Amino acid sequence: MSDVEDGTALSPVDADRCGFVALIGAPNAGKSTLINQLVGVKVSIVTHKVQTTRARMRGIAIVGRSQLVLVDTPGIFAPKRRLDTAMVETAWGEARGADIVVILVDVAKGLDDEAERVLAEASELKVPVILALNKIDRIEKEQLLGLADEASKRGEFAHVFMISALKGAGVGYLKSHLAAAIPEGPWLYPEDQIADAPLRQWAAEVTREKLILRLHQELPYASTVETTQWKSLKDGSIRVEQTIFVERDSQKKIVLGSGGKTIKGISVAAREDISQALGVPVHLFLFVKVRGRWGDDPERYREMGLDYPKVDR
Repeated sequence: MSDVEDGTALSPVDADRCGFVALIGAPNAGKSTLINQLVGVKVSIVTHKVQTTRARMRGIAIVGRSQLVLVDTPGIFAPKRRLDTAMVETAWGEARGADIVVILVDVAKGLDDEAERVLAEASELKVPVILALNKIDRIEKEQLLGLADEASKRGEFAHVFMISALKGAGVGYLKSHLAAAIPEGPWLYPEDQIADAPLRQWAAEVTREKLILRLHQELPYASTVETTQWKSLKDGSIRVEQTIFVERDSQKKIVLGSGGKTIKGISVAAREDISQALGVPVHLFLFVKVRGRWGDDPERYREMGLDYPKVDR
């Protein structure tokens, strides 16, 4: 185990490098925020609701001659249903296949049961593991140092960083370290590409983010968004149709809102984000459908990029 990183910059990379860096941690540890900070633009959705990230999302960051493929994974927690199991299995699968794993711990929560679970299971990984203590602006320095000492005892970490993913503190040093630590090799993506998710899937995630932000407490957990049509029009604009799936009629009424006001607000917010990211006008049409127990439908999992678990825990 190394000492906690003091922010010393590493030597410049002197060869082309490319590697996969998986970010894992408990729900709301800040993985999506860190991905966006490392890439420099928003590629992964962020909300205050736990378990926002379901499918794996990959952001691509360039540091000199290094290309970092940053894998945002679902938060790791004790699964209670089939979808939970798929999310947790996806997270650990990405970790096992990565060149480097970064474990995020929310220092404001400390080493709670969820953080301890992640740290314990991560000890079985066969790849270099970095510990990143996140949200350092939310606790006192003395408390932070004590937590860092305790967390460092939980495993053999290649390095330990203290960061604030939201404010960017310490993220530059982490990014420089990752750039120097990934394997030598050719880049996998064009220099101007910032994510590898299909546009249809990414756009569905944008709408799901707005759905979460708009409803939050009222939002049924069993809801998802799929892009059903993506059509480029003659005037250069794009027509996008998406379906929000819920499990009951009562949930459909919540999403629609009185007089369709709620879904209209969701549509406007999502359309603005998608249009801004693509740089062209977007015509977004949202539909809400009831599909009982969609969480047991393998096709829905494929749409989200998740493997369908054979056993429902």
